[in-house]
Amino acid sequence: MMKCFSIFSSGTKRRGKSSPELREQNQSTKPPTRLVKSTGSIVSPRSIPELYREKGHNLRKFSFSELRNATNNFNRMLKIGEGGFGSVYKGSIKPPDDQGEPLVVAIKKLNRNGMQGHKEWLAEVQFLGVVEHPNLVKLLGYCSVDGERGIQRLLVYEYMPNKSLESHLFSRAYPPIPWRKRLQILLGAAQGLAYLHEGLEIQVIFRDFKSANVLLDENFNPKLSDFGLAREGPQGDRTHVSTMPVGTYGYAAPEYVETGHLKSNSDLWSFGVVLYEILSGRKAIDRLLPQSEQKLIEWVKQFPADSKRFRMIMDPRLNNQYSLSAARKVAKLADSCLRKNPEDRPAMSQIVDVLQDAIRESEDDNIKSPSPVPSLLPLPEPSTSTRRTVHVG
Repeated sequence: MMKCFSIFSSGTKRRGKSSPELREQNQSTKPPTRLVKSTGSIVSPRSIPELYREKGHNLRKFSFSELRNATNNFNRMLKIGEGGFGSVYKGSIKPPDDQGEPLVVAIKKLNRNGMQGHKEWLAEVQFLGVVEHPNLVKLLGYCSVDGERGIQRLLVYEYMPNKSLESHLFSRAYPPIPWRKRLQILLGAAQGLAYLHEGLEIQVIFRDFKSANVLLDENFNPKLSDFGLAREGPQGDRTHVSTMPVGTYGYAAPEYVETGHLKSNSDLWSFGVVLYEILSGRKAIDRLLPQSEQKLIEWVKQFPADSKRFRMIMDPRLNNQYSLSAARKVAKLADSCLRKNPEDRPAMSQIVDVLQDAIRESEDDNIKSPSPVPSLLPLPEPSTSTRRTVHVG
């Protein structure tokens, strides 16, 4: 699995909070600019913590014993993922009113010795307590306990039975995803990012978009997961948010890695990488390939979208069952996301439009797809947000 990095070692101490309050969510080189209403009054845009205080009551507060019982004392047989945050377990919880059938959930438990800690736990609670979209994973509740035996931090999500996009693209244990289903997954992921960038009162930058963080439900509908690195976007006349550069090798935008200046355009670069993963069936970085082919976005430059050699990048597992014109359109879209100047990259809403066009082209070309993906195989348990962090320097 691709590893997440932090350019600088962090000396930040974890704060043992008993309630999800998030401070110092973002920093910037410029002071915030206030908005002026038509009445002439001046008001500042509300922050994620402020929005969370309005909506956070929708999240259930679980006791540690409830979640321990839900996972049979965090039984190893129920572990479905592991990463820098800790371990993820499949569990079963009672409905809030104790009426009806138990609900199957994914429970993420903070590893107290891990490199990712309380701050990212808080970020997940606050962001997922505010956002609401069919293409974002739903947070059902959390557990926060500070006791004599230390802190306990857990998150409870809806259960996603079909694992991640990464698993289906790169593991030969699963049948290949058909062409049109790939485009539909891309479209749903784009719609989720467009909502974060453009559909909220405040802009949200995902900051860790990759195929491993696109989870798939029972019908293979995509949902973005892992909001531990999400940040509020710049407000007013600020051009960027200044943060310690973090992300995942192969996906992080180069200008962000170099400067720490975070913009929504950074997510666009990551999306472009995943577009090429979908087309090629290759990982962003694959050390098992010949050296000249290890970096995906460098390798595909040999096969431009309008060239006769373009077919060379297409995933052989598709067995030529795809629309060539739609594939070229997706490759050109990827190239636009990977432009060196961040300001030249398209907005997520524009990406949504292009992907909708590509789906229509594929339908017009009458591509014969294999059997629908959901009926192919029963799948092993999914990994919910399994990022590993590597501190460099």
